[in-house]
Parts: sequence; C-alpha cells; structure tokens
Amino acid sequence: MEYKSVDQLRRVADVLPAPVVTTRRERLEQWAKALEREPDARLHLFHELEFTPRHQWKALRVDKSPLTVAFDDPVLRASGLASDQLGDAISFFELSERQTHRLLCTCMHGFSMSAGQAARIVRSLASPMPRIAARVAASGAVATGLGLLFLFA
Repeated sequence: MEYKSVDQLRRVADVLPAPVVTTRRERLEQWAKALEREPDARLHLFHELEFTPRHQWKALRVDKSPLTVAFDDPVLRASGLASDQLGDAISFFELSERQTHRLLCTCMHGFSMSAGQAARIVRSLASPMPRIAARVAASGAVATGLGLLFLFA
C-alpha cells in the first residue's frame, strides 16, 4: 500500500473534508450505519458494568466493541469522537447510564453481540418512543407471545 500526504493527494484528486454530524440523533444514526456495514461481525461488550464504579467508566475500553466500530468511522471522528473509551462515547453520544448499560454490558447480551443487533439498539436510542408507548409495546409483545404459548398448549 502506498501512503501519500494530503498535499500529495490534492495534486491528483479533490480532497474534501469528512461530513460532520452535529445533533445527537445524527451521531447515533451514523453509528448505526457504521455497525450495519458488517452486521454479522461479533463485537465484544463490557464485563458487568453495573459492578464497576461509575468513576472508572471513563477510561474503560474493549477491543472490537461497538465503540471501536464508532471510532473507526471517519464521520464520527471528524465530528468529535475522541476515542473508543467508554467515557468519550458516553459524552459524544449523550448516553445515560441506563442506555450505556443496556447497549454495552455483558449481563444484557452475553460476552458478544452482532453488529446488526447493536445497530438496532443504537437506532432505537436515536428515536426513542415515549416511555409509556415503549411499555405498552413491550407488554403487547409479551402478551402476544403468551397468547401464542397458550394457544398451542
């Protein structure tokens, strides 16, 4: 592979700055798109975040995690994502502790999850339903499942 400086590239091509995403929703949507590029890739998660003191979350990182995928995305880096450390991602994506735990903890998904599954969760954070609608939808899904269970029992 041949490496060239930006000035060398400008002589042979138009060099454009990476697009920048500014709103929380745009950042989360871009992260979901990055995850969807390889939906079957297995990504590692953070081990039992609920037992890790919150002040230690900032420096945590895991190789090949959903955060690694985000940091590898040039648009997210150009938009200000500083690293694939948990603290930088929480700040950049404006994640609550609950959202962080739901998306990235081993107790929720096991030690790994597919990038496609992570993308679906990230996308749901980008356009969350109001809490009551989410609860109704969740209870409806459970009731439907139970209805099918009783139907065939």
